[in-house]
Amino acid sequence: MSAPKDEEDKKPPGLDGKLFRRIVSYLMPYKGWVALAFMLVLAAAFLGPLRPKLVQIAIDNHIVQGDMDGLQRIVIILICVLVGEGVLSFINGYLTQWIGQQAIYDVRTRVYRHIQKQSLSFFDRTPIGKLITRTTSDVESLSDVLSAGVVTILGNMFRILFIAMFMFSLNWVLALVTLTALPLMIYVTFWFRKKVRVQYRETRKQVARLHSFLQEHITGMSIVQLFNREKEELRRFKDINSDHRQAQIRTIFYFALFWPAVDIIASIATGLVLWVGGLRAMDNVLTVGVLIAFIQYARQFFEPIRNLSDQYNTLQSAMAGAERIFGLLGEDHDIKETENPVDIDRFNGTIEFRNVWFTYNKEPKEGEEPNWILKDVSFTVNQGETCAIVGATGAGKTTIINLLLRFYEIDKGHILVDGIDITTMRLADLRRHIGLVLQDVFLFSGSIERNITLDNPEIDEAAMRKAAKLIGADGFIDKLEAGYAHDVRERGASLSHGQRQLLSFVRALVYDPSILVLDEATSSIDTETEELIQHAMEHLLKGRTSIVIAHRLSTIQDADTILVMHRGQLREKGSHQELLAMDGLYRRLYELQYKEQEQAQSA
Repeated sequence: MSAPKDEEDKKPPGLDGKLFRRIVSYLMPYKGWVALAFMLVLAAAFLGPLRPKLVQIAIDNHIVQGDMDGLQRIVIILICVLVGEGVLSFINGYLTQWIGQQAIYDVRTRVYRHIQKQSLSFFDRTPIGKLITRTTSDVESLSDVLSAGVVTILGNMFRILFIAMFMFSLNWVLALVTLTALPLMIYVTFWFRKKVRVQYRETRKQVARLHSFLQEHITGMSIVQLFNREKEELRRFKDINSDHRQAQIRTIFYFALFWPAVDIIASIATGLVLWVGGLRAMDNVLTVGVLIAFIQYARQFFEPIRNLSDQYNTLQSAMAGAERIFGLLGEDHDIKETENPVDIDRFNGTIEFRNVWFTYNKEPKEGEEPNWILKDVSFTVNQGETCAIVGATGAGKTTIINLLLRFYEIDKGHILVDGIDITTMRLADLRRHIGLVLQDVFLFSGSIERNITLDNPEIDEAAMRKAAKLIGADGFIDKLEAGYAHDVRERGASLSHGQRQLLSFVRALVYDPSILVLDEATSSIDTETEELIQHAMEHLLKGRTSIVIAHRLSTIQDADTILVMHRGQLREKGSHQELLAMDGLYRRLYELQYKEQEQAQSA
């Protein structure tokens, strides 16, 4: 299934005021600090244009007049202005960066919190690399805007205003001459921003593709190497990397045109000022000090315009990233909780599925029937019973577990625990009292202790060690050099599959769940470890309602109830002996496995 097309790709280029306001809204918790930064940048914006004015006064009023004392005073004032401008710039730079980092922290936290709330259906169709890009580089693209961006943009606008004010106060004719180049500058800037907006969006898209490819193929590197697909996957990576390079080069191309164009326009304005001002100075219409001040103002006037263009470049990057971030935040696939949930202290453990229907494809094509994974499934597991679910791959076994834990929402019917519909419970309460052990165990990088307790302060060391001893995992843990502090590395790479499986049992047990769910939990471990787990299960399941999904029927013969699933329907139900007597699907599955075991033993 191809990934859905990003919504921002459908939008026309341009500065989205609503999007910009949404970005700036993250500065509101720090509005007092932003106001202080703005006052500092406003003072610095005034001191900059003051320098040419002081130079004009020094030349016309003191150098020409031979007034050494007056010249010294102007030089001292000029030095104070320069020092003041430098100090203000330093304070403002530190302050705006501090504000920006606080805001970026808030944005990244909100994005991660939003991802955590999504249902599994969201992760089924969203590439992990895309989510990583949103949380890292896309969020980082907002950094400059949320730090110096907004304040600096306002500061440069006021700097332009102050420069214009000083120029018109000195000589309105030369001021108008300087401004003659402004329309051309505005045209070039608008052309540039239109082109760059499109390219920044394309660049962000290519970055997401690159991250998705790398995440997927580095995770699956064993498969790539096993099937000798290195050359083919390298070719695909080169294609994606080439698209990313081309997007970057096209962006660089527009910058390579824009910056020289700005410099040429500024030089033209300076040349016009020198020509017109020089003629007027030779006619004694204006003084040399005014002419020199205007040459400085002409250069200064286009500097903030250049800076605004550069900040527009930063803004475009931020807008492209923000479109994608807010697009992610707009995707709401979380499981909705009721406004008045039922308070749950602890489950007794009675589970009931009542006429449950479910499909993963919520939007079938017109005229097509939904591809039902579960079809009108009803059964009850009484308190303290062990219920086993068997069936062929794709029969709907794991789906039953996902629906019980509300990883997905059912389409029709009801699921009840202790007679209470699970949709009326808090998700935290529902999942806190159900322990789940999967075949594919996921361990985080860090210590064994952290992977068992998941940093829950309510679980002390004594409870952890007791659970490990009950399961039988303490044997291999104590043999490790660091014991419970042993680093399991990413995905538990330093442990065997059987050891990882044992830790998953300890993790489930230490939380003391009322209901225990085992999804193929013993299907991929060695016989010795399986015997160890089966021995521990006698203690683990005692007093708990349990649901066990297993391919090996020999492991669930003692279950109180066995459910036989076939193509999404509950076809048979009963104990091991009752199902064998029915001479139906279960008996055929049992005989097939029995023959396979006999053949394996003979071999």
